[in-house]
Amino acid sequence: MPFREVPMVETKEIVRLWLAGLPKKRIAARLGVDPKTVRHYIRAAEQAGLRAGQGEGALTEEALCAVLVALHAGLRRERGATWIECAAQGEFIRKHLGHGVRLTKIRKLLMRQGVFVSYATLHRYAVLELAFGRRGATIPVADCEPGEELQVDTGWMGYLERDPSGKRRRFRAWIFTSVLSRHRFVYPCFKESTTTAIEACEAAWDFFGGIFRVLLPDNTKAIIVQADPLKPRINRAFLEYSQTRSFHIDPTRVRAATLACGV
Repeated sequence: MPFREVPMVETKEIVRLWLAGLPKKRIAARLGVDPKTVRHYIRAAEQAGLRAGQGEGALTEEALCAVLVALHAGLRRERGATWIECAAQGEFIRKHLGHGVRLTKIRKLLMRQGVFVSYATLHRYAVLELAFGRRGATIPVADCEPGEELQVDTGWMGYLERDPSGKRRRFRAWIFTSVLSRHRFVYPCFKESTTTAIEACEAAWDFFGGIFRVLLPDNTKAIIVQADPLKPRINRAFLEYSQTRSFHIDPTRVRAATLACGV
């Protein structure tokens, strides 16, 4: 049976556990993958220069990239005749893609020239060799400093167990997420109010071990009376609380949802 390719997160976890000294079968049982898959990924790690028992600190970003390169080198396979046909017509395909011609039309043009390739192979060639359908690189966003920004949102969490009368009470929660570390703190409550917002903040400061400089709340009425991109109105009681605790309130920007279209 061939090994199952696993996501990058699982790849990193396989190598991390192996470096920590766990046996291959225990790694497979913990992650729910086949032992053969674990052995395959460990071989790639060994090719990248890692050794069992080195410790998790050996898995740097550079080492992980080397493991991934070794993995994909092992996945390469010989191309079929149709791929070779696509490669021979590479300049023709590139030229028409550059002029905005659809890939289905390019396939028809190739067929008129006596080149018969399946659409699946043509599409795969265009994606892998000609960057067909790839979007532009995303703009990198600079991370904030530790303790700089904290996001806060609210939401329904579920129901409590039934009380003696048989009723189940629904409860909410204030959800705090550190922008840098993505560590999360959840404060359950029955009512979304300014009072519970302040109580939740106090509990969050205890959890995170300090007060963040900037709080980014969603536009809940308990904190933001009126949302506005330029002049939001902040609840007076919460504003006074923020001044007492010396943190800045930066409300969520109001935006309309848009549908991104791509090839």
